[in-house]
Amino acid sequence: QAKSDEIQIAVQVKGKVRARIDVAADVSKEELEEAAKAAVADQLVGKTIKKVIVVPGRLVNIVAI
Repeated sequence: QAKSDEIQIAVQVKGKVRARIDVAADVSKEELEEAAKAAVADQLVGKTIKKVIVVPGRLVNIVAI
């Protein structure tokens, strides 16, 4: 079974999946966080990001109020 060089990551805002992004399997946490923020930018308008939880290979959860 060949390991894919792209993986799909769920992007959550306040615990609800708002987007899914395809990224390189060896992406860094910082790059993953930036891609996730870009994917849900419309959901974050006017909100303050309190915390970003990155689970490599699984998901990014953005806590914004």
